[in-house]
Amino acid sequence: MNLSDLDHRITGCRACPRLVAWREEVARTKRAAFADWTYWGRPVPGFGPADASLLIIGLAPAAHGANRTGRMFTGDRSGDVLYEALYDIGLASQPTAVSAGDGLELYGVRITSPVRCAPPANKPTPEERDTCRSWLVEELTLLRPTLRAVVVLGAFGWQAALPAFAAAGWQVPRPRPAFGHGARVSLGGLDLFGCFHVSQRNTFTGKLTPAMLRDVLRTAATAAGLPTTP
Repeated sequence: MNLSDLDHRITGCRACPRLVAWREEVARTKRAAFADWTYWGRPVPGFGPADASLLIIGLAPAAHGANRTGRMFTGDRSGDVLYEALYDIGLASQPTAVSAGDGLELYGVRITSPVRCAPPANKPTPEERDTCRSWLVEELTLLRPTLRAVVVLGAFGWQAALPAFAAAGWQVPRPRPAFGHGARVSLGGLDLFGCFHVSQRNTFTGKLTPAMLRDVLRTAATAAGLPTTP
């Protein structure tokens, strides 16, 4: 088993009836601005190299973002913020992510999420989160030889990821550490960082600024042994 095999298996998952129905309905009806697109409409695999030393964990694909394009954080404003920050510190080849074929490359970084299908109102249920966990556990296990640091975007991702790290063999403190922007936790050979999610609600209100995001990503990249630009 390798990451390419895992990614292929993920795209065929139909385990959660509510999520399957929603992602496919969105793909049929589309948004007017994307009427000429053929939506992906399936679970979204991780994006980035198989030997990544830094992992970024989000929440779930956006209905008209990754559910449309088939690539994590691609085609929506949240992705615009994230990829611009990665580009600014030298970890992405370009500052924008428009489609899966736009030539974007990540350097030492992989991006994934604990829920692989777009959920209604961007809110997976706890059952859906737990059902999807096995995919993240497999991904973490495959990344383990090179993975040195993880940035988790938002409290939902944090709560979903901690059990996955434990299942993949890392030492998660008890009681489980609380989420916070700038939080840093050692899992025994792996540094875990918290960061507010790059949602429009956070970026439009200034709860998360580009500078705040760059600071967390740069600190995590340093912990992962990745060079960054000033």
